[in-house]
Order: sequence, then C-alpha cells, then structure tokens
Amino acid sequence: MGSLTGTAVSPGAGYGPAHVLAGEIPEPDKESRHGGDAAAERARAERAVEEVAADLEARGARAGGEAEEVLGAQALMARDPSLAAEVGALIDRGVAAPRAVFDAFGKYRDLLAAAGGYLAERVTDLDDIRDRTIAVLTGRPMPGVPASAAEPFVLVARDLAPADTALLSKDVVAAFVTEQGGPTSHTAILARAMGVPAVVGCAGATAITPGTPVLVDGGSGEVLFAPGPDRVAAARRAVEARRAALSAADGPGATADGHAVPLLANIGGPRDLPDALDHGAEGVGLYRTEFLFLDRASAPSAKEQEEAYRAVFEAFPGGRVVVRTLDSGADKPLAFLPPPEEEPNPALGERGLRMFRRYPEIMAAQLGALAAAAARASAEVQVMAPMVATAEEAEWFAEACRTAGLDSAGIMIEVPSAALRAADLIRAADFFSIGTNDLTQYALAADRQVSAVAGLQDPWHPAVLDLIAMAASAASEAGKGCGVCGEAAADPVLACVLVGMGVTSLSMGAPALPWVRAALARHTLDECRSATVAARSAVSARDAKAAARTMLPGLADLGL
Repeated sequence: MGSLTGTAVSPGAGYGPAHVLAGEIPEPDKESRHGGDAAAERARAERAVEEVAADLEARGARAGGEAEEVLGAQALMARDPSLAAEVGALIDRGVAAPRAVFDAFGKYRDLLAAAGGYLAERVTDLDDIRDRTIAVLTGRPMPGVPASAAEPFVLVARDLAPADTALLSKDVVAAFVTEQGGPTSHTAILARAMGVPAVVGCAGATAITPGTPVLVDGGSGEVLFAPGPDRVAAARRAVEARRAALSAADGPGATADGHAVPLLANIGGPRDLPDALDHGAEGVGLYRTEFLFLDRASAPSAKEQEEAYRAVFEAFPGGRVVVRTLDSGADKPLAFLPPPEEEPNPALGERGLRMFRRYPEIMAAQLGALAAAAARASAEVQVMAPMVATAEEAEWFAEACRTAGLDSAGIMIEVPSAALRAADLIRAADFFSIGTNDLTQYALAADRQVSAVAGLQDPWHPAVLDLIAMAASAASEAGKGCGVCGEAAADPVLACVLVGMGVTSLSMGAPALPWVRAALARHTLDECRSATVAARSAVSARDAKAAARTMLPGLADLGL
C-alpha cells in the first residue's frame, strides 16, 4: 500500500479504481502547414471554436447553478476576439489550424500564468478550450471524463476544467484528486458543492496506474492506493456511521449542553438560497455581493441591487442576514473600478474598503440599496466591510452605514492589524466577522492562490488561532458578537475550537452545515474550550489539530 498527501478541500472518504485524466490530446506538429487556402483554414478554426463554446454553454445549461456560470464564462473566453485574431494571423502565415490554436492559446496561457492570483487559476480553463478545439479540428475524441461507470471511480488529474466536472454526479465519482489547485480552485468549489471528497495539490497523483484501487480521505488529505481490505472496510463503516450521524443532526446549532451557536450559510446571491435552506441554515453569515458586479462594464443599478438583496432578506424572515459590501480588487478586479496604478502585489493593494474610499459613490449607492431592501423585509440585516485594517477605517464605514439608514455596521477581521488592535476597532463596529482565508494568508505571508505555499495556508496554525482568539475576546468584552465566515468555519473539528474561543456564530458553504451541526452537538462548551487550549498550546498547525482532537471524543462518531 502506498500513499500520497495533499490539501483536503472536501470532507468524507471515497474509494474506487483510479481514472487518470492526463495528456489525452497530443501537441500538434510544430511544422504542420495547411494546404494554402488560408481563408478556408481560418473558417475551419472559427467553426471549431464556436462548436466548443456552444458545447460548453449546453453543458452549463444542463448542469445549472454555479456550474452554468462557470461554463458560461469559459465560453466567453473561447470567443475572445483577441484569441481569434491571433489564430487567424498564424494561419495567414501558413500554419495549420490545430497548431495555430495551440500556439495562440499558449501565448495567452503564459500571460494569465504570469498575472498570478485569480487569473492564473484560469489557465486550466484556457487549456481545456485549446484541447477541445484541437480535438474538433483533428477528429479526435473530445477530452473529458466518462459520464457513466460500472462503479464510482476516483478521478485523478493534473487539474480539472469546469467542463470535466459540471455534469458528474456522486454515482460516477467517488472522489477527486488533483496535483494542482488550492482551496479556491474549481475542483475544490465543485467538489464541495457536490458533496464529493476531494484532495488537491497532491504531487505525484497522476503517476498512479489507471485502475488501481484508491482510498481518498477528504478530511486529512491522505490518498492511499491499493489499500488492504481491512482499511477499506473501516472506511466504509465510517461512511455509514457518518451518514447516520449527519441525518440525526438537525435543528439550530448548539453544543451538547445547549450553548447556542447559530449556523449560517455563505452565499453569492439568490441562486444559492435553496441549497442553504435545504441544509438548515439559520440565516446568512456572508452574502458576497461582488457577484452582482463581476464581468460588467458598469456597476449594477440601485434597483437591480435592491431586488437582489431583498430576495435574500425575504428568504429568512426574522432571521439574520450579514451582507458584505463590495470586495473588489486583488483577485476580483472590476473594469469600472481600476486601481490608480499597476499593483505588483494586488492582495496588498487597493481592495475591499480601500477601493470604496477611492470610489465613495459606489459605496453610497450600495448602502442605499441595502437600506431600501432592508426597510421592506423582516430579516435582521447587518452590513460589514472587508479589508479593514485600522480603527479610523472602521469608524468611517460605520458612520457611512448610519448615514444610509443601516442600524448594524460590522467589519471583517482578516488583516492581522485588525485582530491585534481589535479592542480599538470594536468601539466603532457593532460586530466582527472573521475571514479566516485572508487572515491566514496575511498572517503567514502565503498567497492563497499559489499552490506552492498551500502548506502554509492553514487556519490551524497557532498564530492564526491566537489572532482569532484576540478578536473574539475583544468582541465579548464589549458585549458584541464575533462570527467566523471563512473556510475554517466549515471544518467540523476547528468549528469546535472556534466556539471554545468565544466565537458566537459560524457561517460556511451549505453542504458543510450538517457536519458542523453534528460535531457541535457531540461536545459540551467545556470540551470545546479544552480543545481551544490544547490547540493554542501547540507550535504547528498539524500539532494543533492533533491536540484539539484529543479533547473532542465525539468526533469518532462522525468518522473524523
């Protein structure tokens, strides 16, 4: 039995034969030339690109939800006029269409990779369009994953494109393992949405021989190939026990001794509401409003914003809905909100609240739309700002909210300075919400989009735990709430530790809600506090998690 280790991004255990997806479309001959009719060759290339774009859109329409948006964006990328012009120019110089596509896409691929961050993560999308187009031009079978199988398989790949995963189901795929990608990659996002275990950033995975039985632990990041029957049987028993335990956990979030911990959902808009409600969300802890603004030439109108906000507020009558104001910049650039100059490190540049201070009219319009929507709904609407670093910024934002008619103004704690001086910031804010993804990124100086430093992007690191504890303590002493809405809240073990620190609510992707609900229900508040002490006494992320687990005996019921 051999093993590999990667980054765990979707919990659970999956077992099945390896289906290795790698190198199915060979590179076209560098010297290949067309027959001399450049116009006909250009037309052939254009038809192939359009066929691929239309196929992506059709797959998105069948999949629906988030996959439809992702594949729609990929189709737009395929139809990019600049790419078409580059392909045409090469064909005019005599290059055969397949090679012209390969070279033209390669040029843009390099540009995206060099840009880093969110754009670098789109390299896989571009590679997928290139390979599909070459397949059409050369008559090869379209690359992809089988839509059906005699038994669920473990899908192993260097990375996966949205088109590979959009139409898959749990009946076909037992687990995902990729060599590249991080917690924000498409594979991670879609695996969590499907409820399929996944491990990413797993070096050497594509060397696994196709057909080899593979056992994937999406909680620890361990990938075992050719495991013994006892190990497989134990994993299957754990899956069944976990399924029964999750089914039994319902109702509001609370520890075993009745300490209430509201469990909320992270959403990107009204389309995510059914999933949140199906998984028992008690409200919304993070409404990412930037999805209203992305991929547009100008900001949405006040009316459009108000309608989108009201749809979410009305889904939780009397419940809590926490809205994050526009978080643009860095990995979410907007054409109509450009930074004043080129930023060598956008994550440390003008983003979040800093962008609002440069474009105050955008903030005023959003706060006005939120206030109008809140006035017509019974939900408890709270508004918070991202990327707040100083007490002065917190005061400025709170005053803007009150001017707009919004009663509850909070801030996100995702910059170490805000956590270190939380006692100062809480005087201006009505509540804190901790964004553990960015807080970890900034505390460990590890770009969350870079796979090479994914090992440092771990909210279990004691330094991150200390920062969270400082913020929670400051909020508690002021008699105010402190939630967590980053990926850490979706980790059932870490969720117990956060509650032990004094965190008052947890918000996460909807599929994680039953796991966290079940983990909290199996432990008392004192056990959570003991787990917190143990974790913060450790000197590494690995040791912190191990130490916390020793204080949480109920995890065994969930196979965690």
